[in-house]
Amino acid sequence: MSTYRDLTAPIGSRRAPVLRTVGTRERRSHLTAPRVPTVGIDIGGTKVMAGVVDADGNILEKLRTETPDKSKSPKVVEDTIVELVLDLSDRHDVHAVGIGAAGWVDADRNRVLFAPHLSWRNEPLRDRIADRLAVPVLVDNDANTAAWAEWRFGAGRGEDHLVMITLGTGIGGAILEDGQVKRGKYGVAGEFGHMQVVPGGHRCPCGNRGCWEQYSSGNALVREAKELAAADSPVAYGIIEHVKGNIDDITGPMITELAREGDAMCVELLQDIGQWLGVGIANLAAALDPSCFVIGGGVSAADDLLIGPARDAFKRHLTGRGYRPEARITRAQLGPEAGMVGAADLARLVARRFRRAKRRRVERYERYERYAQARRDQDSA
Repeated sequence: MSTYRDLTAPIGSRRAPVLRTVGTRERRSHLTAPRVPTVGIDIGGTKVMAGVVDADGNILEKLRTETPDKSKSPKVVEDTIVELVLDLSDRHDVHAVGIGAAGWVDADRNRVLFAPHLSWRNEPLRDRIADRLAVPVLVDNDANTAAWAEWRFGAGRGEDHLVMITLGTGIGGAILEDGQVKRGKYGVAGEFGHMQVVPGGHRCPCGNRGCWEQYSSGNALVREAKELAAADSPVAYGIIEHVKGNIDDITGPMITELAREGDAMCVELLQDIGQWLGVGIANLAAALDPSCFVIGGGVSAADDLLIGPARDAFKRHLTGRGYRPEARITRAQLGPEAGMVGAADLARLVARRFRRAKRRRVERYERYERYAQARRDQDSA
């Protein structure tokens, strides 16, 4: 029988075994997860976004703040997460917290092994946040949480084999098969951006050369535009005039905006990025054979200016083209909130197990109290 000391152990130590029971059968689990509000957190190098999300993927309230402190120290970012959750908890009955982190998360979904834009190196983020909050916490890679959201509520609904590609500063990705996120043996599957597509090509911050994200990402788009502007190329006069000669002011969204207005260079740059995107997707199709590719991230805002050329290049480079079914390529539907919504929805799987374990603990405590009262009555008789 449990002792009173066991029943009154610190909440963090009691919660940990419950959190570690989260299994891989997410598809079956999400159908029986409690329909309760949960908080999703999306952490990037420049912003932390938090929102209360209901069981249908609707955002009930959203907060956003800049990633604090130039040092991006783990403690400061953790403080920000806790403050946002507590703020939302003042107005909502929160049952669990899911965190989508821009970095490599281990297979146990506890530690952030490495985050390129934050000072997280083997950081036990889940346990540290869980110790400070009275609800269970789940941590996953932000591309995984975005892919889960698109599969549950967005462009990937109804797909059994889905690959998501997120085009931002670099390229992230995630794989869903039969309703399960495929994280790999060590938790770091889906780092498609570092497939080498050009031997000896552009140097990548990862240390290698010729990585896919050096040719199809926000950084690649801006780099090419700046190089043309710096060379005073006649095709770049439009964007040079737009930034009044301040080449460092060129951004990805600006290039997309000018492309929509018909700037020939910006349209061509997006076509180049799209063609490289299609080449990488063809390689992924050869390896994974999914039924659908969902394209998300900030660069996907260019829509058909980007995805149209990607589809064309995919068809040209697909192995066995003409003799095999072709995967559907579509733009993500949930926009920048996808990671937050997916993190909140995945947290419901933990909330169900936590609520069930909490109920069992209460039942054990009640049985112990009845036993203790019976002993007291017997002693006094």
